[in-house]
Amino acid sequence: MRNFKYVGAIKSALERECPGTVSCADVLALAARDGAAMLGGPAAIPMRTGRRDATESRYGEVERYVPNHNDTVSAVLSRFAAMGLDAEAVVALLGAHSVGRVHCNNLVARLYPAVDGGMEPAYGAYLRGRCPTADAREDTRDVAYARNDRATPMVLDNMYHKNLLKGRGLLLVDQRLASDPRTAPFVKKMAADNGYFRETFAAALVRMSENGPLTGGQGEVRKDCRFVNKIIQRK
Repeated sequence: MRNFKYVGAIKSALERECPGTVSCADVLALAARDGAAMLGGPAAIPMRTGRRDATESRYGEVERYVPNHNDTVSAVLSRFAAMGLDAEAVVALLGAHSVGRVHCNNLVARLYPAVDGGMEPAYGAYLRGRCPTADAREDTRDVAYARNDRATPMVLDNMYHKNLLKGRGLLLVDQRLASDPRTAPFVKKMAADNGYFRETFAAALVRMSENGPLTGGQGEVRKDCRFVNKIIQRK
């Protein structure tokens, strides 16, 4: 999410070639699809285009849709159910946590004053080495973090699910998937079969990308993804 500059570069190129045609919503959806493929995930996911952009954006709305790292499984399932995604799809989509890293401020509650009992002891010791203090205030010049997946950190695969079965879930919300009866069977199945994970992830990504899109005459096609068109017109 720190690389929206690339979305801007893509949008600028599109506007030069075919102005007012490809929405920022389509750019984001296709970038998510292609980013997954570049990381070794499912390739050639069939994703429809034709989305339009909203004429307003509210930062506060994000919190309604993105699960918190300490959420219960019930809360996560409820949020995704509102987008038409079931427990199987949720377990697949959270497999995206196989890639990337987590800042220590989201981890220390599981490490101090004692390591979470649901965490593998050796993994807890490793994380304490990465996050050596309970003081999680971040220095933006040198933010402490731990990788989501030490084995294949830049590959979108089922190592995430394998780690959950070993008590190596980085975030509390991740680890809870392995013990909740609604999600645990899917964690086990995906851990055992990377092909099944890839197929389920691809289907879930498409379903999420088609959650309530603006189409036809709704909304607009933004000229700049950072602003609605009326703001650009006033400049």
